[in-house]
Amino acid sequence: MKRDNYITWDQYFMGIALLSSERSKDPNTCVGACIVNSDNKILSMGYNGAPTGLSDDIMPWGRDGDTMSTKYAYVCHSELNAILNCPTSVKGSRLYVTLFPCNECAKAIIQAGIKEVIYLDDKYHDTDGNRVARMMFDNCGVTYRKYEKGGKDIVISL
Repeated sequence: MKRDNYITWDQYFMGIALLSSERSKDPNTCVGACIVNSDNKILSMGYNGAPTGLSDDIMPWGRDGDTMSTKYAYVCHSELNAILNCPTSVKGSRLYVTLFPCNECAKAIIQAGIKEVIYLDDKYHDTDGNRVARMMFDNCGVTYRKYEKGGKDIVISL
């Protein structure tokens, strides 16, 4: 008889996204993403950070100041990293992400053919960027839903 307290697919993949977010060097917002196909196979993962080849020790991590002095001009978001890290097509897949995608990531999600976004947090819900992201998702047939916490707590000591 199998055990009955195993985690669901949603819990598993959001857990992978959360673990991926721990790779981020961002001192304010750590975001992780996990892309999964219709067979529940992980295609790719990503986190927000410096582009490949750019040392995260030399790039700015601040949020205030001119464009060149803030992280916003440099950081690749977790969703884009997950899409770009994938060696195969992500068309028809699901994206688990710890923070609702911005409008720039929404464009990449739509262009890549991802069909569903499952997000953990939506702290920027009322920003123009998130309003635009939802509008684009709605018009392009990308469904999205908030991840429903529940089940059990898992503690990983590394």
